[in-house]
Amino acid sequence: MNACPRRSPTLAPVTDQAPDTAPNPPAWLSALAGRFLVFEGPDGSGKSTQFRRLHQLCEGAGVKVCEVREPGGTIIGERIRAILLDQSLDHMSLRCEMMLYMASRAQLVQERILPAIAARHLVLADRFVSSTYAYQGAAGGLPADEISAVAHVAIRDACPDLVIIFDVDEVTAARRTKGVEKGAKPNGKAPAASTLGLFDDRIEQRGDEFQRKVRQSYLDQARADPAHHLVIDAARGPEEVWSSLLAGLEARFAPRS
Repeated sequence: MNACPRRSPTLAPVTDQAPDTAPNPPAWLSALAGRFLVFEGPDGSGKSTQFRRLHQLCEGAGVKVCEVREPGGTIIGERIRAILLDQSLDHMSLRCEMMLYMASRAQLVQERILPAIAARHLVLADRFVSSTYAYQGAAGGLPADEISAVAHVAIRDACPDLVIIFDVDEVTAARRTKGVEKGAKPNGKAPAASTLGLFDDRIEQRGDEFQRKVRQSYLDQARADPAHHLVIDAARGPEEVWSSLLAGLEARFAPRS
């Protein structure tokens, strides 16, 4: 399921070395300049919390960060996002849904991701092609080769250096998100469309079996390409997850002695 020819990052071998817990940012963070990291996992996995922490840590270390989300991240992408959020479009076909994600992604790559990489900024993406393989592919039923063909056109050579998968079972994820984004506001009114979580709104409602297939797809993708994936047990507390994230990044990107 490789969506494009990869750039060739130099990755350090994986070790069990603990992350740097000193007050000052770890020196190895500078090695993330010009890299492309993707955070993946279901709503309720805690990836957004870790995403924000890593962004803040890298900026504190002097690494310039380009943060993007999917779908969206550009004017065109945000309009596509609005279509995907529109609950009146419940007759949208799965193939149409997939191609809308890819269209948003194509604009994001051209307008923001590739220029940021060229400028030696760290690109942090909240979801990328792995989500399409998991949600529209493995769980939705679209053939992986069809997704790959569209992805080749959409993202060109903008392949992530590392896809970080925050792995959590569907029951835990659902318990964490229940009522957080779709519950009523204090005034009794429903939340505005702009505040709804996309995956919670259109996709996360498709049932436990759908979510199990999504999770298995993520794990299968990681097994198929371990050099470019980091799987983190996200059922644990946020501090334990944070420690695992730093350890995994350090093992892969810290300069070799």
